[in-house]
Amino acid sequence: MQATPADPSTPDAFLTPVEHLFVRNHLGPSPELDASSWTLTVEGLVERPLWLDLPALRGLARTSLTAFHECFGSPSRPDVPTRAIANLEWSGVALSDVLDLATPRPQARHIWFEGADRGSFAGESGLTYLKDLPLEQAREEVLLADTVNGEPLPGRHGFPLRAVAPGLFATNSVKWLTRLVLADHRPEHLFTTRLYTRVPPGGGAPRPVREVDVNSKLLAPHDGQRVPAGTYEVTGRAWSHAPVVSMEIAVDDTGWRPALLHPRGPHPVWQRFALPCRLTPGPHRIRCRATDAHGRVQPPSGARNAVHTVEVLAT
Repeated sequence: MQATPADPSTPDAFLTPVEHLFVRNHLGPSPELDASSWTLTVEGLVERPLWLDLPALRGLARTSLTAFHECFGSPSRPDVPTRAIANLEWSGVALSDVLDLATPRPQARHIWFEGADRGSFAGESGLTYLKDLPLEQAREEVLLADTVNGEPLPGRHGFPLRAVAPGLFATNSVKWLTRLVLADHRPEHLFTTRLYTRVPPGGGAPRPVREVDVNSKLLAPHDGQRVPAGTYEVTGRAWSHAPVVSMEIAVDDTGWRPALLHPRGPHPVWQRFALPCRLTPGPHRIRCRATDAHGRVQPPSGARNAVHTVEVLAT
């Protein structure tokens, strides 16, 4: 994966400025697509295959969605902690409206999303970037976006069209989207069945990486920061596939204390938390831990969503 650092800085704002949105490319540089010749094809188990250009797509009813957007991390290191996270407003057309035009056949159970990026990864060449989702889930949730935060998609973030799968890891939100295939089975592909899978807690067969974990990130203070001694408001953001229902902060070995947590509301956005903490002069270790509505709690270590820790010096 060609990428920025695994845990980039995150501005403390409800909407993440696009210039601070992390970049993750698996198959080389971002493809440069010509909007005038670009098309989205819809094929496979459909009654009416489609070839939609941008004017046709933009002639459909438009909708918007605000949601957090999280990178899973390296598919070859699924347990390495990473907090590449953003919160964005996407606009475009609902996938369900496009599928209604094509009319899926009754035997269709899965939908494949293919991007225009091509290249080599993990020793395999001639790859396209391909992901899949259960058809019914995709129909209900996926947005086909051409704008982010009110502006046209930049080239490195998927221009002219990308999928947005809210509540799922960003690997499922395929950029530079060119092809949708409806099928009765999952595709056998490097990015569907051989990478981006993991064994669930307690064991069993590997499952595709889809719904995000419960997670949180300290935004103030930053790791390594010098802060004034005294009362300091520790802040950050928490997120999960389900709403986060409680947030705790610990300073050094004083134990976990509940933080003020903003509710999520009707949209899958991240949630701000804050707690005033007393910092005496000297070094301190600050940790945060989220719990979601499904009862999932961030583990202390050994997982990609392990408790976030920063070390600061109070002066």
